[in-house]
Amino acid sequence: MNQLIIYLTFNGNCRSHEFYQACLGGELSSNHRRIAHGRAIAEKIKDFILHATLRNEHLLLMGTDMVGDQGLVKGNAMSILIECQNEAEIETYYHLLSRGGRTTHPIESTFWGALFGGLTDKYGNNWLLHCSKNQRLTQVEAAN
Repeated sequence: MNQLIIYLTFNGNCRSHEFYQACLGGELSSNHRRIAHGRAIAEKIKDFILHATLRNEHLLLMGTDMVGDQGLVKGNAMSILIECQNEAEIETYYHLLSRGGRTTHPIESTFWGALFGGLTDKYGNNWLLHCSKNQRLTQVEAAN
């Protein structure tokens, strides 16, 4: 089966995966390798992260500090969407990921019956959080 993986590029702060781990849980892989490991390298990138991986039961988030010659360009052309399992989960992720960033869309019920919210985290990455109507109904039914 193919898998869609989120791969983020940073500019010297790929260690932010520790922030994402605190927000989303999961385990950071041991391949947090520094570029300078075993090679002569320019001073300004000697502590950059070559590759980092955060994995939990439902998420694989990878990252690097390796930016091409054009430099890092952040924009609104990409968002990371998390399909949440229930209302508590969407509220928790929204609160944690928005710390130090900015909210772009408060969590609210949509015309299609889901909960939806959006934010830009402190590293400039856009997140969308969604909890489908079916998930919400299952949660209510389980409580009754």
